[in-house]
Amino acid sequence: MVKKQSGFTLIELIVVIVILGILAATALPKFMGIQGGARISILQGARGAVASAMNIATATLQSQSLASNASITLDGVGISMIGSYPVATGTSSGIFGAAGLSSDYTTTGGGTGLGATLSIQVANAPTPSTCAFSYTSATATTPPVITAINQGGC
Repeated sequence: MVKKQSGFTLIELIVVIVILGILAATALPKFMGIQGGARISILQGARGAVASAMNIATATLQSQSLASNASITLDGVGISMIGSYPVATGTSSGIFGAAGLSSDYTTTGGGTGLGATLSIQVANAPTPSTCAFSYTSATATTPPVITAINQGGC
């Protein structure tokens, strides 16, 4: 009489585990690359929002014939201006609020004076201080500067 085999042999189980380990080892770096790319895309969107908000704020100020340091209102939010552009603060009254950025971003630096620099980072980046771009408010002779995205820690 022939005995029927039921279940898997030990060697079959080991082969399946090894194959799954190889697949996981090749998929994990790809997954990590996708997360970094997503953070960079998030920053590109924020950078575009900051540039648009800067231009809308200065156009609003000029269209209302206000002084270069007068406050304006965008979408019901009061925005402080310096040198005809939004101040470099990470609050709702600065460029952060004018751009409508959320808690997905963190900020460092900034200020309400001429030439103040605000760094905007993705909140959940591995090293947020290096996955960032910055907004430097206007000076007496130059408009604001928005730097390229530093992708180092994304």
